[in-house]
Order: sequence, then C-alpha cells, then structure tokens
Amino acid sequence: MYEEVREPLRLRAYRLLRKGLVVLIVVCIVNLLFSFVFHTPKMDRIARENSELLMRYDILDKRIREAAERLDILHQRDIGVYRPLFGADSLDIAGIYLPYPDSVYTYLNESPYGDRIETSWRALDQVTRRTYLQSRSLDQLQMFATDKEYMATAIPAIWPIDKRNLRNRIGSYGGRMHPIYKRYIKHEGIDLPAKTGDPVYATGNGIVQSTDIGFRSRGYGRQILIDHGFGYKTRYAHLSQIDVEPGQRVTRGEQIGRVGNTGGSVGSHLHYEVIYMGHTVDPINYFRRDMSATEFERIIQAAQETTYEVFE
Repeated sequence: MYEEVREPLRLRAYRLLRKGLVVLIVVCIVNLLFSFVFHTPKMDRIARENSELLMRYDILDKRIREAAERLDILHQRDIGVYRPLFGADSLDIAGIYLPYPDSVYTYLNESPYGDRIETSWRALDQVTRRTYLQSRSLDQLQMFATDKEYMATAIPAIWPIDKRNLRNRIGSYGGRMHPIYKRYIKHEGIDLPAKTGDPVYATGNGIVQSTDIGFRSRGYGRQILIDHGFGYKTRYAHLSQIDVEPGQRVTRGEQIGRVGNTGGSVGSHLHYEVIYMGHTVDPINYFRRDMSATEFERIIQAAQETTYEVFE
C-alpha cells in the first residue's frame, strides 16, 4: 500500500494565488478589450457631458461674437452720427483697449479645456471693456441731449459784427506774413475790417472769462474772452471799447464792445477767434451763412432787451 502524501500548505497557497493572478489578468485584459469595443454606461455619460460642455462653449463664443458685432454697430453710430450731431469728439479712456496680462488666466491651465476656456474668457473680457466704454459714451451723450437747447445757444454761430459793416476782405485764419512783425506766423483767428466804434456782439451765450486793455502797439490790445461752456471760447480783440466785465453773463447777439485799432494793428478791424478744447479753429466754419440781416437784427434786439446779472 502506498501512503497518500499531502501537498504542503504553502505550495497549495502559491498555486491558488497564481491561479487568482492569472484570472485577474485575464479579466483585466478582457475588460480593456471590451472598453475599446464597447462603452460602459459611465463612459457614455461622461462622453455626453463633454460633448454638451463643448457645445455650450461654442454657443458662448457665438454670443460673444454677436455682442462684439452689435458693439461695432453702436460704436459706428456713436462716432459717425451722435457725436457729430453735438460737435463732440470721440470718448477715449486710457488703457481701455489693452488686454489683461497673461497672469490673469494662469489658473485656467489646470482645467482639461484650459486653452478653450482662456480663448472665450479673453474675448468676453474685451467685450466687457468695450461695453463699459460705450456706456460711458452714452452717458455723456445723454448729458449733451439734456443740455441740447442750452448748447445750441452757447456754440458761437453768428457774426460778431453786422456783415453790412464789413469794409474790405476778411483776413483769413491760418499761417501768413504778419504786416508789422514781418515774419511768417499762424493767424489764430479772422480779421473783420470795420469802422472804429462799430458794435461787436457775443456770438453765443456764455460768461465773460476775462477782459484786458493790452499794450498800446503790440498784441491783441483791448480784448474780451468769453467762455461758452461745452469746450468753446471766443476772443474779440483790437477793440476800442469794452462794455462787459469779467464774470458777467452774456447772450448771443448782446453788444460787448466796439471795433477798434488797439494793440498790434494797422487798421480798424475786429480780430475774432473761436477756441475749442484749448485749440483755435477756423471761425468761418461756425458762421450761419443762411442768416439774413433781418434775423441778425432780431437777435441783437432780443439781447438788448434782456438784463443779465454780474457774478462777483
């Protein structure tokens, strides 16, 4: 008889472990192969969520582009229609078009779709900055619209003397040879030749900023500077007489002085300037060419019948 020899426990355990490992490896391989061929419910859900997420970013990008296009249209109306209507320059805010630094978006690098999200955020930030600029511009235009009636009377729009009193050709605005100083200089206004003592009228509503008797034989001589608001000022120089005081409120058509020949002048005339935003501009562009003599006289008469206070 043969005696049955029992296999050592350690050897049996090893064999069981080996079988278990083989089964586990086979199961993993089968599962891996299955995953390449078939999608699990979880994988299907993740795929749907990713697809939906990308679709939402596509929609967001489209809406950002549409908002940018609407801003372009509004901006063109702003600079092409609304602002010229009020004679206003385009609003500019320093740095408004500068993009944010790259460091603002570094946290997006941790996202699986970081590049895509960063592109959308940059576009959205640009639209946000432009929207703020346009909002400020519209606020300013609203202010102009509120004061439109006052602005219409403040802008210098009539002749500072009666056109019928002109005695010769108008001295034009711009560079020319000065008749006294004998050198080429910029003429900051226009010269309106008239007789000494002819009335000089305010060309728009405003407040007398300053008056000056000037020098005897050089400079502007006796002059008046009126601040009309909205960035406009006017200067009336070489006067023989000043009829207003600094701080006095004047209205369009009101007599403020008389034509003269004071300062650096070779003949009786009015030197007239229009100053806008600190720079002189050609006054001829502001004269209403269609204004009749009757209408001019009506404005002057209305000014004469009005009393204005003097601000100390």
